[in-house]
Amino acid sequence: MIRVVLPAHLRTLARVSGEVEVDVPGEATQHSVLTAVETAYPALRGAIRDHATHRRRPFVRFFACGQDLSHDPPESPLPPPVASGSEPFLIVGAIAGG
Repeated sequence: MIRVVLPAHLRTLARVSGEVEVDVPGEATQHSVLTAVETAYPALRGAIRDHATHRRRPFVRFFACGQDLSHDPPESPLPPPVASGSEPFLIVGAIAGG
């Protein structure tokens, strides 16, 4: 099981109160984890990634083990602690302003 931490607005949309866990068949990658999250919580489809291209939405970032994975290729393997469930995969809503 992969542990996923969602930002507050996505937890509200998914109707969950904390960290979620998803089963990811095969290798744990950004793509496979996000697909599992969107399958388990259909209300999140299109909120994290674009419906058609599956590209990360602007102002959404991905972190794991203290590293920003937002610009890594979606099929890159996630760090072993995330794949084993000992560390979470974080989806973070970025803030912009001036």
